[in-house]
Amino acid sequence: MEFNQEVHLTPIGIIHSCFTEKFGIPRQPGMVKSASARLELLPPFNREEMVRGLEQFSHIWVHFRFHQTVIEGWKPTVRPPWLGGRKRVGVFASRSPHRPNHMGLSVVRLEAVVWEKKKLFLDLSGVDFLDQSPVFDIKPYIPYSDCIPKAACGYARGEKPAVVIVFSQNAEIFCTDYFGKTGRNIRQLIEDMIRHDPRPASQKGNKNCFGMLLWNVNIRWKVDGGNFLIESCEEIMA
Repeated sequence: MEFNQEVHLTPIGIIHSCFTEKFGIPRQPGMVKSASARLELLPPFNREEMVRGLEQFSHIWVHFRFHQTVIEGWKPTVRPPWLGGRKRVGVFASRSPHRPNHMGLSVVRLEAVVWEKKKLFLDLSGVDFLDQSPVFDIKPYIPYSDCIPKAACGYARGEKPAVVIVFSQNAEIFCTDYFGKTGRNIRQLIEDMIRHDPRPASQKGNKNCFGMLLWNVNIRWKVDGGNFLIESCEEIMA
């Protein structure tokens, strides 16, 4: 039998995420529980009967594409952050986005199934999705079969960073005002993000100011001694 090498996938939905750029996205789902996204199901998959019963599950698997790495191509070996960015492993021994088909798989918390203005959404938390990521499938997470307590994690050991996070007065005021205006607890999200130190391994000694974009807010921060200082937050107007 001749093998057909071409496979055509149709996105069933699109992600609307708090992460609007790649820098700072958590290395794994569930690391930043306050990170939220909304999965919009697209026609003809936005039918209520297609998600009937899904609300009974607390978590779901999401199959998606690392759409912004497609143009960069794939790599046979990569440098995982767990190894300090110094040692290479095979791409299939990693969760790098630079994969042959640029496919991602994440388990995230399902907060709600929402029917709003004739559109169907899944509200998610603990996400590691870039905004506008196309989604190809969703499945319920089933703990008794999907969770393997004694599984070996190789070099991907768990991270438990201990850092002190300090907000400047201006950053504190901005976060309070932004929450009042949008209902988004951006202060909590910033704390959760910085606690896991999103700097690349090669930048750990860099004392310069870093920037990251959450929703439509540009956050500027730096490492000052043993503290992570949130210097400013600025809303970017569309």
